[in-house]
Amino acid sequence: MLKTIVLGSCVSVQGVLEKKLPDGRVTVRVGNRIFTGNPVTA
Repeated sequence: MLKTIVLGSCVSVQGVLEKKLPDGRVTVRVGNRIFTGNPVTA
């Protein structure tokens, strides 16, 4: 499942959901890189 996360004030990343963290952040994979940030709400 694709998820979009926010890394900073104006940087967002969309990738395959890897896992959800207990603090509400999510981890996504883009190619061979992993990013962690806050999910974008609809």
